[in-house]
Amino acid sequence: MIVLGVILLVVGFLTGISILWTIGIILLVVGAVLWILGSMGHAVAGRRHYW
Repeated sequence: MIVLGVILLVVGFLTGISILWTIGIILLVVGAVLWILGSMGHAVAGRRHYW
């Protein structure tokens, strides 16, 4: 998600398409938050197994 955010930021910057820039920033921030939570040991959107 972080890589996709960076790619969209670069493409949006080079082409001047502001929606790509905005989506890239959002993906970058969300990816960074999920990465930090995952590295701290929190289960992010964990699944329960009933067996």
